[in-house]
Amino acid sequence: MLMNIQNTAPRPKSPHPILNLGFRIFFVGSAVFAILSMLLWLAILQGFAPFKGTFNPFYWHAHEMIFGYALAVIAGFLLTAVKTWTGQMMPFGWHLGAIFGAWATARLLWLGLHATSSSAMLIVAFVFDLLFWIMVTYSVIKAVWVARQKRQIGIVAKLTLLMLASIAFYIGVFLDNTNVQQIALYGALYLVIGVVFTIARRVLPFFIVKGVSVDNDGKPNGLNIEQKNSALLDRMNLIGFFGFIVFDLFMKFPTIAGIFAFICVIANICRLKNWYHPAIWQKPLLWSLVIAFGGMTASLLLFVVLPFIETDVNVHSLGLHGLALFGVGLMTVAMMARVSLGHTGRNIHQPPKTVSAIFILMILSALCRVLMPMLGGDYMMWILISQVAWILCFGLFCLSYVGILAKQRTDGLFG
Repeated sequence: MLMNIQNTAPRPKSPHPILNLGFRIFFVGSAVFAILSMLLWLAILQGFAPFKGTFNPFYWHAHEMIFGYALAVIAGFLLTAVKTWTGQMMPFGWHLGAIFGAWATARLLWLGLHATSSSAMLIVAFVFDLLFWIMVTYSVIKAVWVARQKRQIGIVAKLTLLMLASIAFYIGVFLDNTNVQQIALYGALYLVIGVVFTIARRVLPFFIVKGVSVDNDGKPNGLNIEQKNSALLDRMNLIGFFGFIVFDLFMKFPTIAGIFAFICVIANICRLKNWYHPAIWQKPLLWSLVIAFGGMTASLLLFVVLPFIETDVNVHSLGLHGLALFGVGLMTVAMMARVSLGHTGRNIHQPPKTVSAIFILMILSALCRVLMPMLGGDYMMWILISQVAWILCFGLFCLSYVGILAKQRTDGLFG
């Protein structure tokens, strides 16, 4: 006699669909914050909102782009992807709400720190920032440990280092040590780019395979390409990027840093060549990711040529902003646009009609902040145009995706 054995475990429940998985609440929160923080930064630079904090206003901006926006997107992605990688349930419901609440509280405090020198507010922001990242890191480590997935150790290490960078920045502020603040911020940006390189290496070939093997209606079109990843290129990128960080950030040898950056550039050009398929240009969710990866790689070239050129513009700063706008800006908004569809049960081959405009606005923001200043013109005007394009990009993302992220999956599953 055969017994019909069914899974009797209770189905997960949350107070609202937006708390079902990390990507929902954090993608919405990060997009809204991207608009608010850039509006405030624009107002500060234009003199409409005088900066009264106790530290460098440029460091305030950098902190919120890295530890505010970027870490929120990474948290949303990992609190979703790790469930797929390990098979372990990730935080949802009120537990997820508590993680998001810690991040949101810190962000509200930091938005207010531009107008005050309150040490008490800074200390409270530090506590909530630390609490947020401890909860995210613990959730990832717990799932990886239970699943015994040693190959995730790289992600875990980067999350831990990001926590240390956050602590170091606050220590630098409390001690009024700008050198410590700068090292913490630059180091955190490089760590975020390292996370982006790692995640992109995993998902970009997969997304390309899934994307080009069907037409825009989701029907097979006969194309079938292989995923192409090389262990040699992985090692080249790792060694190149690690060496670049050491000699750019700590040793201060631009020439040697440039050599390591060049190794990283070669590795990633080869990766793009291996992944390339002409059909990607028919799919905004693919060409946006490829351009983002290519833009990160091109930005590293600025560090390669840095020791050999003399110019009135700060090439190192342009390189940093290139990595930030392509690796953090375009890569994250493109990833959010794709993940938000797939993880809500929607057709990834039929994204909102606005996605091309969303990505073009971010590309415009990057070009105006990085390329145009090298060609001349009013530097502050280019920055203003870049800021406006960034704000419009995320405004359009919110209009297109908040409704999707706040609704149940189309297939009725939890997630």
